[in-house]
Amino acid sequence: MAFSVRATTRNLNKLQFIRRCFSDQAFPKITTHYTVHPRDQDPRWKEVEMERFEDQTDLLIIGGGPAGMAAAVRAKQIAEKEGKELRVCVVEKAAEAGGHILSGACIDPIALNELIPDWKEKGAPLNTPVTEDKFGFLTETGRIPIPILPGFPLNNHGNYVVRLGHFVKWLGEQAEALGVEVYPGYAASEILYHEDGSVKGVATNDVGIAKDGSPKDTFERGMELHAKCTIFAEGCHGHLAKQLTKKFNLREKSETQTYGIGLKEVWEIEPSKHRPGLVEHSIGWPLDKFTYGGSFLYHLNEPTPLVAVGFVVGLDYTNPYLSPFREFQRFKHHPSVKPTFEGGNRIAYGARALAEGGFQSVPKLTFPGGCLVGCSAGFLNVPKIKGTHNAMKSGMLAAESAIEAMNGEKQSTESFEPKSYIDKLQNSFVWKELKEVRNCRPSFHNPLGLYGGVMYSGFSLIIKGKEPWTFSHGDPDHKRLKAAKDSTPIDYPKPDGKISFDLLSSVALTGTNHEGDQPAHLTLKDDTIPVKNNLGVYDGPEGRFCPAGVYEFVPLESGDGQRLQINAQNCIHCKTCDIKDPSQNINWVVPEGGGGPAYNGM
Repeated sequence: MAFSVRATTRNLNKLQFIRRCFSDQAFPKITTHYTVHPRDQDPRWKEVEMERFEDQTDLLIIGGGPAGMAAAVRAKQIAEKEGKELRVCVVEKAAEAGGHILSGACIDPIALNELIPDWKEKGAPLNTPVTEDKFGFLTETGRIPIPILPGFPLNNHGNYVVRLGHFVKWLGEQAEALGVEVYPGYAASEILYHEDGSVKGVATNDVGIAKDGSPKDTFERGMELHAKCTIFAEGCHGHLAKQLTKKFNLREKSETQTYGIGLKEVWEIEPSKHRPGLVEHSIGWPLDKFTYGGSFLYHLNEPTPLVAVGFVVGLDYTNPYLSPFREFQRFKHHPSVKPTFEGGNRIAYGARALAEGGFQSVPKLTFPGGCLVGCSAGFLNVPKIKGTHNAMKSGMLAAESAIEAMNGEKQSTESFEPKSYIDKLQNSFVWKELKEVRNCRPSFHNPLGLYGGVMYSGFSLIIKGKEPWTFSHGDPDHKRLKAAKDSTPIDYPKPDGKISFDLLSSVALTGTNHEGDQPAHLTLKDDTIPVKNNLGVYDGPEGRFCPAGVYEFVPLESGDGQRLQINAQNCIHCKTCDIKDPSQNINWVVPEGGGGPAYNGM
């Protein structure tokens, strides 16, 4: 009897082992990051020193983009005018200022004119004034010109085509000249709070952690930066802004945010085709009428004949087989577009998500201890295809409000809330712009799709957005995908290596690099969801919506099924996965500071 029990036990153990092996193969442990697997439950961290160095500043700015740098410059200008000492620190996750910046970009200088009136004398890299505007609707074989009326958002008279990364680097130099402390290569990974619940500051990320989540010999704890007020300028869909939104319920009275993904390349073209200052936009092909998006093509005034070309796809698209990257590559083969690139040489590639919700989606902007600015708040003017001027102005107003709060009466919390920021913003051109165009983007959700959206938007722009109603954006982007069984696969043409290219050779142009032996910063709340839900229901859309080849479904060694592989070293920090994942299982967190793309003026 005893032998029988032992034999049965051995057989059960063997069966459990086989099941476990099968489960581990189908659903291997992918996520090792401490945000999912806490260190206090990991014996490997038991004896590790976890004390952080602390530093104190007056104004702390998270993110060194246009909004963050403008906030820093404005704060120092006010302090200088008032004859007061003010310590201002900017924390930037890129290895250098502007290294992670990507935009078209054609900018309106209205905020720059106010912030640094003598920017021309100071060498701001705005070298290409717009000389000509073109807008068209593309069919598969033709192009229908659309007139740009005076006063319409796409009338770019007085604007400049720029390489935004270079402009941001210049802004950083202006900030440092005023005494701002800029810390590139330091990623803000955690929000710190006072006991009263107000924001105390941030902690930068730890370094020296192995891929399996264990401490390496080189482990160093991040540092804490405490501030009287913290301005969050992380850009679109910032991972700290997400946490703040949840903690302080900042979306209680606003719509959900809706997004697009912008993909961009820089080309050297033949001099005979180069027309510095020419700005072209298009809508239509290759997207269907129910998929929002369009293109831009900007001719730069540089020592070599350069053009910036890009394609934007709204992330509210429904077909899980759509690949924004491949739509972009296909677009370049259009008969009206391809001649520009023939004989040319592609020298750069990148991608970034952009917030398209506008007026309806602006959250509550302040909270005890800080505020949101720029694309963290969602100030892109979608029909104008511009957000830099609004981002800069919001940063300037936030800095003014923060200083007012710090110089004013003691508040009820330990940190200061820049409460006047909202009033200042609502009385600025930013609010006026966003309100006027508030119905343009959501108007594309109609039975006629693109055609109905264009007609309504034209009407709305003519009456300057004075209609007495405000449209809703509807469901968030991650809920828009249809099941694979209800969708039609898209047959994309093979890239020719001259005009269109494959994904991996494109990623190679981004300069992306991450320390290889670190936990993947693309974290999964549940490692089984990608196969069980995303692959099973939607046929693995993350392998198509990611513009950098980070997500890849690979065959199991047994040959029976697939598993998800995350190539975190490829990540270009676009945030698309965090936004579009239909199960909302992906949470993007910062990798070790300095990692990511190394854009040169994108």
